[in-house]
Amino acid sequence: MADVVRPGLELLLVGINPGLISARERAHFANPANPFWALLHDSGLIPLRLKPGEQRRLLDFGIGITNLVARESAGVSDLSPEDFAKGREELRRKIQRLKPRIVAFVGVSAFRQFALARGPLRCGEQAGELHGARVFVLPNPSGRNAHFSRAEMLAAFRELARIVRSRVSRSWKE
Repeated sequence: MADVVRPGLELLLVGINPGLISARERAHFANPANPFWALLHDSGLIPLRLKPGEQRRLLDFGIGITNLVARESAGVSDLSPEDFAKGREELRRKIQRLKPRIVAFVGVSAFRQFALARGPLRCGEQAGELHGARVFVLPNPSGRNAHFSRAEMLAAFRELARIVRSRVSRSWKE
């Protein structure tokens, strides 16, 4: 599945890998049961509700989307340590090349696999930067993820929207 990216993005969203429906549709977060696209809109990250097939319009709002692992699978458990190792290296190079201002991992698992983090992780802004980009972790809105309510997911997406807006405001003043 193709990335939706360009250099100088305000925000790069990083999923863990495409599911089978997304791979078939060639669109990120294409499973109709996944509220990802509604959360982008309802949080204020984008001003209109897009459908997965309209994903290239994210670029109009300074937002891109990619995955940690490019290979589709029915579930994360189908991915190998080699898939993640290759994905980590490719994502690092992509971030270095594209220079987004903020990188947001869609799911604690995506961030954990990227950062090789141990112990408890939380959603929200993370300490440190990644090739100059601020790092944020969103809840995974997949239907398989029962860890967060819709209200909790929306609150996290809204916090990211606040950070994006504050960064955009600062860059216009500079």
